[in-house]
Amino acid sequence: MAKIKKTNAMRILDSNKINYEEIAYETDGSFKSGVNTANKLNEDVNHVYKTLVTKSNTKNIFVFVIPAPCELDMKKAAFFADEKSIEMIEVKELKNITGYVRGGCSPIGMKKDFPVFLDKSALNLSYIYISGGKIGFQIKLNPKDLIKLTNAKVEDIIR
Repeated sequence: MAKIKKTNAMRILDSNKINYEEIAYETDGSFKSGVNTANKLNEDVNHVYKTLVTKSNTKNIFVFVIPAPCELDMKKAAFFADEKSIEMIEVKELKNITGYVRGGCSPIGMKKDFPVFLDKSALNLSYIYISGGKIGFQIKLNPKDLIKLTNAKVEDIIR
C-alpha cells in the first residue's frame, strides 16, 4: 500500500507522541456518511465518530464529536456550550472556519482551537475512529488521547 501523506491532524498527533493508526479507505473523492465510512472500514459503526461544527447565537464556534449513526441533540449541545442556542454551520463555511472539507473534518488541527465536546459513549470504548483530516483517511486512537489533546469536555450530547 502507498505511504499515506501526513495530514495536519496526523502531524499534531506525532508531535504530541500520541499513538494512533492512520487508515486509508477507497473513496471516489466525495463524502457519503460516517456509517458508509464504517462499512468501508468493516468496523462497528459505534466506533466511528463524526465531527460536527456548530455556531452559537453569539457567533461562537463549537465542535461536537459523536458516533456516526447518531444525531447531535442541539438543546443539550447548547446547554453544555453555555449558549442560548446553536446550529450547524453551513457546509460552504466549513473550510474557511476549520481548514477542512465536509467528510474530512477532524477535531484535531483546525485553523483555531475551538471548544471540543465528545459524546460520553466514547469512554466505553478502547478506540474510536475520527477523520484524518482528508476524505478517505481515518485516525484510530484511544478516546482518552483525543480528550487530552483537544481538552474536550465529555458530555451526553446525542439524542
